[in-house]
Amino acid sequence: MPRSYASTVLNATAGEVWSYLRDFGNLAEWMPGVQTGMIEDGGPADRVGCVRRLIGPGDSVFRERLTDLDDDALSYSYVILECPLPVRGGYGRLRVSPVTDTGQAFVEWSGGFSADAGDEEAMRATFARGIYGAGLESLRKRFG
Repeated sequence: MPRSYASTVLNATAGEVWSYLRDFGNLAEWMPGVQTGMIEDGGPADRVGCVRRLIGPGDSVFRERLTDLDDDALSYSYVILECPLPVRGGYGRLRVSPVTDTGQAFVEWSGGFSADAGDEEAMRATFARGIYGAGLESLRKRFG
């Protein structure tokens, strides 16, 4: 199963970053290309089992279910339910850690998926750079 990964350091504390990122429904606020996002049943965005519906480029629909949210580990995990990309069985994890010598936040976004052999490398790069990397770059700007 191919995996993708991206990470960055933000000029904010891990607590500040986690306070913002733990909202599973706010991806449209900071993720480039996501036009709108919402929790489908209108419930809390930090409830394990909630589903976020995202509208991206060309009105593409992404649906993801929150499978774990851990305030002690400053992380959440999700599975991809619907995605216009040629992947199956996708999942992701977003995690924040303190950089102890500077007081900054280290953020990593990772995930995996299944795909046809001819699509694996392109999808690995799409997730690593086009999704995870682009999202983390946006967070760097947000947290200045």
